[in-house]
Amino acid sequence: MNHASQTFFPHASTGPPPNYEMLKEEHEASVLGASPPAAPVTSTVNNICRETSVPTHVVWSLFNMIFMNYCCLGFIMFAYSVKSRDRKMVGDVIGAQNYASTAKCLHIFALVLGIILIVIFIILCTAAPVIIADMILLMKESFQHS
Repeated sequence: MNHASQTFFPHASTGPPPNYEMLKEEHEASVLGASPPAAPVTSTVNNICRETSVPTHVVWSLFNMIFMNYCCLGFIMFAYSVKSRDRKMVGDVIGAQNYASTAKCLHIFALVLGIILIVIFIILCTAAPVIIADMILLMKESFQHS
């Protein structure tokens, strides 16, 4: 087994270690905000592309316009969704978010209204035959007694 020392950092300096006082002075200078004496001045520019995703709800508007168009609410929702999409394409993020928020509220309202109407329709379809049958029986009984 070879006990010779191997260097893990091939580009490491083999000269004497840096002076402690020199490192301490550089650290104090950097803490105080001054740059080290021989350091070049550099600047870094970070370009942050801030592209926010604004949902336009166009597909949801099409669905509501076709299947849940109560009092022309589907057309109004579709109009707001298209306005939101147009504002997004122009680059007006705040306007797009406003139109998208309004469209989302209208979609939720149409969805809740649709669910309520469907439940009422199911209740009426299941209860109506029973009520009609009871009314027919009452009418038969009243005609037989008269």
